[in-house]
Amino acid sequence: MKSLFAFFSGLLIAATAMAQDIAPDALIKTVSEEVLDIVRKDKDIQSGNTKKAIDLVEAKVLPHFNFTRMTQLAVARNWRQANAAQQQVLTNEFRLLMVRTYSKALTEYKNQTINYKPFTLKPGETDVRVRTEIKQAGAGKNIELDYFLEKQGNGWKVYDIEVGGVSLVTNYRESFATEVGKTGIDGLIKSLQAKNKSGEATSVKK
Repeated sequence: MKSLFAFFSGLLIAATAMAQDIAPDALIKTVSEEVLDIVRKDKDIQSGNTKKAIDLVEAKVLPHFNFTRMTQLAVARNWRQANAAQQQVLTNEFRLLMVRTYSKALTEYKNQTINYKPFTLKPGETDVRVRTEIKQAGAGKNIELDYFLEKQGNGWKVYDIEVGGVSLVTNYRESFATEVGKTGIDGLIKSLQAKNKSGEATSVKK
């Protein structure tokens, strides 16, 4: 499940000018199909070229995430214990962890498709959930995947993702709290740095 979670949670690219006006569901659909098409045609990524996958993630995926809010939500109440410099380092390390996770998943794509569920944007709404479903090839079980987005001055940004009812933020929150309880904010930073140095990717608890 971890590869599907990481990959499809990362399919969020659009042109900068377009991204400011496009509706959140249209953004996810347009971006997802474009990135899927790129991966289908790129034999290097399919064969495990990590460098190309990382470049794709950096250029096409990350601009549509609000990593500051994601990190704040994952660290939860312990965020207030961190000073400004620590908060920035935490955000940077969390972002790098996501880069590694998504790039690994890109190299493991196996022709899954996406079903986009009906969505209505209400007037004035700035915080939404966009629901999708990952359709497995063959007899594999389909996976529910939901995106949580907020509208900012430069367009819609993702701040959480749920797969099979489990959120990315919640998935990290418990382990982050445990680490802070044992070693403090600096200990959490060192733990994230170690994971990034080793190239560790995330997984979703079943």
